[in-house]
Amino acid sequence: MKKYDACRRNFMKTSIAGAAIGTLGLLSGRAGQAVQTQKHQIRVAGYDYDRVRAIMDGQVGMKGVALSFHVENIYDASRYAFGPDPKYEVTEIGLIPFIRKYINEDFRTYTPIPVFISRIFRHRNIFVLADSGIAKSEDLRGKRVGTPGYGFSANTWIRGFLLDEYGVKASEMQWIETTESSDGAKLSPKLNRHFLPDDFPLVKGPPGVDESELLLSGGFDALITAITPRAFLEGNPKIKQLFPDIRTAEQDYYRKTRLFPIMHTVAIRTDMIKANPWLPKAVFEMYSKAKQIAYANLETTTALKVTLPWVTQEFEDTRSLMGKNFWPYGIESNRKELELVMRYTHEQGLVKRRLKFEELFHPLTLELKEDTA
Repeated sequence: MKKYDACRRNFMKTSIAGAAIGTLGLLSGRAGQAVQTQKHQIRVAGYDYDRVRAIMDGQVGMKGVALSFHVENIYDASRYAFGPDPKYEVTEIGLIPFIRKYINEDFRTYTPIPVFISRIFRHRNIFVLADSGIAKSEDLRGKRVGTPGYGFSANTWIRGFLLDEYGVKASEMQWIETTESSDGAKLSPKLNRHFLPDDFPLVKGPPGVDESELLLSGGFDALITAITPRAFLEGNPKIKQLFPDIRTAEQDYYRKTRLFPIMHTVAIRTDMIKANPWLPKAVFEMYSKAKQIAYANLETTTALKVTLPWVTQEFEDTRSLMGKNFWPYGIESNRKELELVMRYTHEQGLVKRRLKFEELFHPLTLELKEDTA
């Protein structure tokens, strides 16, 4: 704590000349003249979740920082983060895409902190043709399984639980990777690089045909994807979800494993951390405080702040199952998920070597814990 405080005090007193992104400096004139303080400018990017709303509207922030929040979907946030113009000092970033870039391409432009801003159970993301004869997970063996991206984070978690919970190996399915996505997203060929055995059953689908069209036409029997296929959204009876009772399946998975799958984390531009070593802790605390406000808004019964009639009951039921801080930040509260992600990415051929997850995160954040009192 003292090290952070000392770094922060030094930062407040020092101007870092020549920094392209600007720093918090002290502008002084003649001896004895009053000193004017200029705030540090930090741009934050990500989805406009309820758990970041307090950052967006200024309820929480960081001392000495002029902060602006820019709503970006994960596709655009990734394009900036992984591209030549890393415009945001703090950004939401896909955890598994980051792991792949970090290991496979020595990507170091951003450094993650243990704020796991996007999480979702993924049993809901397995779709099958209604007449395919696929009634349970084990029936996927030998079937043609489509996806807009073999390496998608959702697919990685799904393949993981299919193996761990049902004994179904990825190599036992015939994978077809489509060239288009029915939600209009551009599929990055760079993230399609895999480290799989030469005989692994993965082929490209026909050009210009998305996963929704190919499933309807019988091009494959099942679909595993983070993207809800357009035909399902439109209510086409030819497509159904593999698990008929999603809520029960996902809650049973949590009861058994105590896992809450991580999709996205928060990352800070590495040059900013080097110049301001107090920043990872400050950003961690800011996100944690914003989340506590989101919890309070779910809990209140004075006036419903979420447009759901029984939101408070859902909140209470979730806490009963998953605990008071059911969306935890910090390393220790997420160790099991992080270890599995590193295993899954290597085991499924997404990275060329396996690392310990601690190597990814800024070392000063490994011991950070939330104040949830």
